[in-house]
Amino acid sequence: MLVNSPLVGVGVIVLKDGRVLLGERRGSHGAGTWALPGGHLDFGESVESCAKRETLEETGLLLDRVVLGPFSNDAFMVSGKHYVTLFVLAACPDGEPTVMEPRKCARWAWFRWNAVPTPLFTPLARLIATGFDPSLSVFQESELES
Repeated sequence: MLVNSPLVGVGVIVLKDGRVLLGERRGSHGAGTWALPGGHLDFGESVESCAKRETLEETGLLLDRVVLGPFSNDAFMVSGKHYVTLFVLAACPDGEPTVMEPRKCARWAWFRWNAVPTPLFTPLARLIATGFDPSLSVFQESELES
């Protein structure tokens, strides 16, 4: 079934000690790929609130502060889905992720941005293909912690 309008997703670039948190997806959409924590933006919800909610629901990690980042525009023709994914950056100085939704995620792990595993979920792969690098952006991990 084709969706008539794009959906809005939020991808959370959780940074800790120069590494980014990725999960191995389970389920029909993107199964077997590595992705950031995140999910659908609910009606009336801010992007920042969505990032905090989804990260807590999926990983058990609490985020204090998030900063808006870039976006991707991805049509998944095979599944008939179209997403605009809004990326945010967030620091996570404390805690380790827990698989809170085992039907959706096999495991969480920390990776260097320039050494992420493959295959990647399409929005994340497109973001990386643009050359975006959180360590080179104005969104430094130390700024997120303040």
